[in-house]
Amino acid sequence: MKINYQRLPVKAHYFFFMAAMGPILPFLPVYGKQMGVSAIVMGLVTSFLPILFLIAKPAFGYLIDRFRSLRKTLFVLLLAVTSGSYVSMYFLPQSPSAASQLSQLYFNNVSCQWLLNCQSLNSSSVEKCSKEKETLCHWSCEDATINYTSKVLFEVDERENHLLRAKCFFNHQTNNTRECFADKKCDIRCDSLEDDNCLYTSVSFIGFILLMSLGNIGFNVANSMSDAICFDVLGESCEMKYGKQRVWGTVGFGLAALIAGYTIDLWSRNGVFKDYTPTFLLVFAFTCIDLLCCKKLKVHAFFSFLQLPSIMGSKSIAKDVYKLLKLKPIVIFLIFATIAGILDSLLIYFLFWYLEDVAFQTGYMADVKLIEGLIVAAETLGGETIFFSFSGKIIKKLGYGYTFVFCFVCYALRLFLISLASSPWWILPIELFMQGPTYALCYTNIVAYASVVAPSGTSATVQGIVAGMDDGFGFAVGSLIGGIMYKNLGGADTFRLFASLATVTSIAYLITHVTYLRHQVLDVDDGNKATWKSPEEAQKTCDTMES
Repeated sequence: MKINYQRLPVKAHYFFFMAAMGPILPFLPVYGKQMGVSAIVMGLVTSFLPILFLIAKPAFGYLIDRFRSLRKTLFVLLLAVTSGSYVSMYFLPQSPSAASQLSQLYFNNVSCQWLLNCQSLNSSSVEKCSKEKETLCHWSCEDATINYTSKVLFEVDERENHLLRAKCFFNHQTNNTRECFADKKCDIRCDSLEDDNCLYTSVSFIGFILLMSLGNIGFNVANSMSDAICFDVLGESCEMKYGKQRVWGTVGFGLAALIAGYTIDLWSRNGVFKDYTPTFLLVFAFTCIDLLCCKKLKVHAFFSFLQLPSIMGSKSIAKDVYKLLKLKPIVIFLIFATIAGILDSLLIYFLFWYLEDVAFQTGYMADVKLIEGLIVAAETLGGETIFFSFSGKIIKKLGYGYTFVFCFVCYALRLFLISLASSPWWILPIELFMQGPTYALCYTNIVAYASVVAPSGTSATVQGIVAGMDDGFGFAVGSLIGGIMYKNLGGADTFRLFASLATVTSIAYLITHVTYLRHQVLDVDDGNKATWKSPEEAQKTCDTMES
């Protein structure tokens, strides 16, 4: 096998850059969940991030263009800041509301002797925003006359296998210490320990949000810059070889996520409260290797990979795009691309959230990070790698329109099956088989279709608009709505409702395609001979370009 040493540094950069992101990016939502962040707040934060992405990319592009001689240095600095933001989370103080992830606590067949008697316990005696949490507990004992409600003081203890340990109790009804009947066995059900006011004003929460936002922005910008560098290294007429370079990033991401999941469980000693120390160590280690790989990249690539478009041509591009957006088929296409982004956002931000809820209910918390790591590996090394490789042949066989319908049907099936999972292990085969025909195939279909219908000279602009609607606006809407629904309806019902959305969307697009889109061939000729093509004509164009 012949090795192209000129492209080897690009492959190495993709592998180690994405390997540095694999241990942290998939786990960020559940890292916040363990802190006590609610689904609504997480959805609100992640819905705001796409707006920051839209601001950060041109801002960094201007900075690179302004200081051309420092382009390589600025790119390396961007990588360091991105990973440094994630690693800095390790140094945040323990959240005062880590216990709020548990909606209710249950203790079966225990005696009141299990708890100490509180000498005095009232609202003022428990320090606000401390690790001690007071809640109501309902006792049901062998003797029916010993059923009562009492306050119980819990203490957060991350070192134990259980997140919380009960500290003491007293009789809530009489405000006096309850006599302990040591010979009676009781079942205890305690109310939620949520204490949002403490969490959302804490240094832990504010630091987490700032560092997560900075890290995600850095990753988003660095990912785009890496693609630009890759195309520059490949040179003209070699764009089709981009996938062979980028696939190494997918491999690095999946393997690193799997290693992180396994080591987190191992480090946490089978506890409910997870210790993410291995994650931060892996991010730091892979980033250091990546920075060394970047030193081997050809310097000339950094002098052209962020060349800003000339202002002189912006009026013509804007005019072409404006005419394109006036076409009904294009508007319809953007609407359905946005819905695809909405569906993806629920899976990206709340799949592991739901998985951990199922794991807690079924007793699999000891292995939950291993399961999550296996899922990321299955999605990337299995589903994405296969379907990104064969997506061109599938689109050629079905056409753009019917491929879109097929993707939405697969989204509906995937989301519905996840909602039925009785164990977190069942989600693993679902993701292995469904990540490919949903995300990978749908993403390829959207990008390819946008490329062939774009007027001459506006391809990059049209791709930007499509990306903004799909993983920009779509992600923002999906994460916000998903967070609200998850908090109020629960995980299973939220996934079923999104599955219903995917089902309705597949039917709507099929009807729209058969009755309208497949018959549309619209010209936007205004001196530049640009033509919008129907899905069938776009398919023929794509076939002639296939290599």
